[in-house]
Amino acid sequence: MKILITGGAGFIGSHLAGSLLGDGHQVMILDDLSTGRHSNIRYLDDGQNVEFILGSILNEALVDDAVRRADVVFHLAAAVGVSLIVQRPLESLATNIRGSEVVLDKCHKYGRKVLVTSTSEIYGKNTSEGLGEEDDRILGSPLKTRWSYSEAKAIEEVLAYAYWREKGLPTVIVRLFNTVGPRQVGHYGMVIPRLVEQALLNLPLTVYGDGQQKRSFCHVRDVVRGLVELVSSPGAEGQVFNLGSRDEISILDLANRIVALANSSSEIQLIPYESAYEVGFEDMRRRRPDTSKVERVTGWNPQANLDEILTDVIADVSERLPE
Repeated sequence: MKILITGGAGFIGSHLAGSLLGDGHQVMILDDLSTGRHSNIRYLDDGQNVEFILGSILNEALVDDAVRRADVVFHLAAAVGVSLIVQRPLESLATNIRGSEVVLDKCHKYGRKVLVTSTSEIYGKNTSEGLGEEDDRILGSPLKTRWSYSEAKAIEEVLAYAYWREKGLPTVIVRLFNTVGPRQVGHYGMVIPRLVEQALLNLPLTVYGDGQQKRSFCHVRDVVRGLVELVSSPGAEGQVFNLGSRDEISILDLANRIVALANSSSEIQLIPYESAYEVGFEDMRRRRPDTSKVERVTGWNPQANLDEILTDVIADVSERLPE
């Protein structure tokens, strides 16, 4: 098939493109390189089965042409990362809401199946044991920029579901929980590559808050496998699925593990949230997914453990750092 990936030059998108090419598909990558990088996809360019389209999902004519020529669409393009959302909220809202509306409209126009990637941010401050797809959203004030990303992705989910329910467009919604692996950068608040780079440079590892907040991390290789399995499953259409690891770790323990695996002499420094983001910034104490639904539908389970993830990231960041 010919498959369009919006945001295909990003961290997850570039891994997805490589997987699809390995399965014998042709791939079109649409990316404006605002957070994606051309270096992520340079290794894919064989001159025949990969087409790179430089542009934004806000460009309706460009999206129209790309969707028209595709058989299936993976919609990954989004403003991502807590830091980016806090620093550029208007740009992030436009991309995440209006951009998704354009993509879904064109998919409906040409009858193309579309997988929409959402986020665990949907759940907000809900810290339930094993967050399920039907669990309530608990958010702070809309005046706190922290929650604008959650609101925007919720609207995106509503749009995708409405296109399926009202217009019959085959859609699949996937909520990702802290996907990590090679090619991810720490510029936009991604915790593992940021801490790994600090450890390799023997700088203090900056942990926000008291470090007792817990997160689960899933290897990008496992996530890509889940995305492909879900888009290939007729039983997934019109539904939403969590993708992530059920294993959780506190950020402080994560930092200590990174120091050990990187053979670093770094110390760990606790930083108030206000110093890292903005006054009144709100975070959640834990966010762990229940992935039983995707397991029932596709049989998917993550395979890589945390040490494997960290080892891969350490090797990747080591290659990118100057001597």
